[in-house]
Amino acid sequence: MADLTMVQAGGGQFSSPPVKMLAAQLKQCKKRPGAPPSFWLERSAGGGQLEVSVVWMQGSVIQVRPERGTTLRLTDDSHTFTVCGAERVPKGQPCLEQGKYVMVMGSVLSCSPEPILRAVKISDLSENPVHRSMWKYEVEDLHMNVKYS
Repeated sequence: MADLTMVQAGGGQFSSPPVKMLAAQLKQCKKRPGAPPSFWLERSAGGGQLEVSVVWMQGSVIQVRPERGTTLRLTDDSHTFTVCGAERVPKGQPCLEQGKYVMVMGSVLSCSPEPILRAVKISDLSENPVHRSMWKYEVEDLHMNVKYS
């Protein structure tokens, strides 16, 4: 298996691969101070913690705001979330339309009151409805099988 200890994207360097998340899960994460700060999801009943500073999320674009850099508002049916820096993502422009179903990989800037990501990658998944219908099951499967520390 490839060494995934360091992922580079969008000029940033990350210590782990992106974690598939629903917006409602990310909203529950806790911020730990540091440079850069990190975000952690805690399992209930002492089940451990998982760093989620880089995430993979999917959702429908509900708003495109072009002022001061392009910001997107998305929903994944569990909650809404915001994606900033969309204009800087290579080949991301065709995805920046209301109603598109997209995948966003990005670094977490905030979890509460609403998750905010800085985009690293955006892909249009609108052509195949299976992406949308299977997303919550993909996330659920990952979190049942990933090792929390």
